[in-house]
Amino acid sequence: MLDCIIIGTGPGGLSAALNLKTYGKDFVWFGSRSLSGKVQKAEEVTNYPGFPKVTGEELLAAFQEHIKSAGLTITEKTVTTILKGDEGFCVLADNEIYEAKTLILATGVMTAKQLEGEAEFLGRGVSYCATCDGMLYRGKKIAVISNDPKYEHEVEFLAGLASEVLYYPLGYTTELQNEKITLLEKYPKAVAGGFKANKLIFTDDTEVAVDGIFCLRNAIAPSSMFAGLLVEEGHILVDRAMKTNYDGCFACGDCTGRPYQYTKAVGEGNVAAHSVIAYLAEQKKAQ
Repeated sequence: MLDCIIIGTGPGGLSAALNLKTYGKDFVWFGSRSLSGKVQKAEEVTNYPGFPKVTGEELLAAFQEHIKSAGLTITEKTVTTILKGDEGFCVLADNEIYEAKTLILATGVMTAKQLEGEAEFLGRGVSYCATCDGMLYRGKKIAVISNDPKYEHEVEFLAGLASEVLYYPLGYTTELQNEKITLLEKYPKAVAGGFKANKLIFTDDTEVAVDGIFCLRNAIAPSSMFAGLLVEEGHILVDRAMKTNYDGCFACGDCTGRPYQYTKAVGEGNVAAHSVIAYLAEQKKAQ
């Protein structure tokens, strides 16, 4: 079992990973090797100590160089489910299970708005993972909603299983060509059904019947991944030690609330990592 799992590669996750690496902890770090799109798109950052008037691209390059020099490894898998076990946490990422004694959530703020009914029907006709749940829809009609073209290989994977795929790329154009894929331009607003989701409703109030709905997004709300996690107004509730309502689980960065600042995220990542170190020491002493 790992010492820790970190989810998120923004400044908070990076800070946590650097500190755990310094203290020789065994951990896996989930996220994107391109780190943070928010940092990259910043025109100018003026309040990051030691980097006066740095551009987002320059700051991102410094982050990348620090990751390389520290020997850190980023695992590019999408985390869809977190479970609290007797001895730690179980994380499902791209159909693989990882176990750790502690967890740091540095997931950022989810900018993509959930559909009405999406959370209600999660696990009952709504899925966030093509490889995990695709087989359940072999020979069936499904809808796929995506906000990033990087998931198009998953759309093609689903097309190889389903009888028909209704594909809704949100905010980008696609060149996917497959006889089973139907590209629709209407904007979905809600999921509906009985025990299971069986229809998608659009902003013009028209609807389409489907057997399942896959939402493939860059970010998944922490409360959707982790049942029972206390959240208020979209932010994870933490104390001064960045501890959540679960023992051994900590959070840092934008996901804990405003201000959405890189300096705040880095500081919280540092605190979260040291809280993990203290927690592991306490657990070892108790044994």
